[in-house]
Amino acid sequence: MPYIKGRTIKELRENKNLTQKQLGEIISVSDKTVSKWETERGLPDITLLEPLSKALGVSVAELLSGENIVNKNRGGNIAKMKFYVCPVCGNVVFSMGEGAFSCCGINLPALIPEKAEAELFEIERPEGDLFIRFLHPMTKEHYISFAAYVTYDGVQIKKLYPEQNPEVRFYFSGKGKFLFFCNRDGLFEALI
Repeated sequence: MPYIKGRTIKELRENKNLTQKQLGEIISVSDKTVSKWETERGLPDITLLEPLSKALGVSVAELLSGENIVNKNRGGNIAKMKFYVCPVCGNVVFSMGEGAFSCCGINLPALIPEKAEAELFEIERPEGDLFIRFLHPMTKEHYISFAAYVTYDGVQIKKLYPEQNPEVRFYFSGKGKFLFFCNRDGLFEALI
C-alpha cells in the first residue's frame, strides 16, 4: 500500500510557502513532528491524512501518490458512465466515467452490464412516461436494487426495495437505454 513520502510533504509545504511550524499549527501537531515526517523518521497517523491534504491543498490520493492528479475529462461523458454497488450495504455510486470508489472498507469495481433478455421486463408508455415492470422476484434474498433510464443528456435513477412491486416510472425524454441491478445476478441493460 502506498504511503506518504517525506519529500512529498516537504515539496507541498514549500509550494504553499508554509514553515514546518505553520503547517504543524494548522493540523495541530508540533513542528518537530512535521520535521520527522519530512526526513522519513516518522509517518503521519492515518487520522491526519485528510487534514494534512487539506492544509497542503491536494487530495488524499495526490498526497499518497506524490503526483498531481489532473482530470483530463472535465466535462464527463454519459456514454462512459459507470455504476458501482457496495456488496455490504447496497450503496449505489453513479459516475460519468471510470473512478476509484470504496464503501464499507471495500474498493468497488465498476459494474459491466449484460444484455437484458426481453422476458425480464415489460415496457409501457402511459401519459408520456416510461413505465417498466420487471418480471423478477422481489424477496429479501433476491431482488432488483435499482433501475436507471439513460438518454444522451441525462440519467434518472429509481431505488427499489425487497418485497416492493418490481416496477418503476420515469419521465420519458427520448431514445436511450435502461439498466437494472439484481443483487444476485448483477447489472443488465436494454435499449428503449
